[in-house]
Parts: sequence; structure tokens; C-alpha cells
Amino acid sequence: MRIALIAHDKKKNEMIDFAVKYRDVLSEHELFATGTTGTLVMGETGLNIKRMKSGPLGGDQQIGSMLADGKLDLVIFLRDPLTAQPHEPDISALLRLCDVYCIPLATNAATGAIIMDALKSGVFR
Repeated sequence: MRIALIAHDKKKNEMIDFAVKYRDVLSEHELFATGTTGTLVMGETGLNIKRMKSGPLGGDQQIGSMLADGKLDLVIFLRDPLTAQPHEPDISALLRLCDVYCIPLATNAATGAIIMDALKSGVFR
């Protein structure tokens, strides 16, 4: 499965904790991430992650392009709902593409955990 990992600045530590907790599951899949998130997660987990640009510099759009081209199967996007994002239109477009192409999307760690548990048990492939 091809999985994208994205986290807003205030959620990066939460994404690192998430990736550490689910390292065994994530290691079995092809991983992609926006630049800073990917660098931080790789540094803490040793996971192999193909990194895009930073979100505000076009990384969200790169992930969106992959969605539109059928090159992703799942998105874990830990969003910060309490902070305005200057690239909100890009984020909205990415979320919309997940809906258009029926790509599972977790926007918080609790939903991500359910998906990781389903992957681990083989229920979701």
C-alpha cells in the first residue's frame, strides 16, 4: 500500500509518536511525506520515506497530484484545526481529492490508529 504522511507544524511531534508506535506496520508499505514531516519521521524511526517539498512550498499539491494519478492508497494527515494555515486552499484541494478518488483519509491520530490496526490485522489492504 502507498501511504502519505502529512502533519501541520503543531502536529509534527504527534506524527513522530504515531510513526514510532506503528513503525512495524508502516515499514511494510511504500511511504511518502511532505518534506519536513518526512525528514523528522525518518530521523526518529529509520523508515524509508520518499519526501516531497514542504507543504507550504507545494508538497501538499505534489501529494494531491499523486492522488489524482492513482499513486496513493491512504493518507494520514494530522491537521491542526486551531491554527490558520496560509496554504489552506492547497489543503482543501488535497482533502477534496481524497473524497473524489475514494482514498481513505485520517485527519487525526485516533482515526489513523484504527486504520493502522486494520492494516496490521489484514482487514484493510
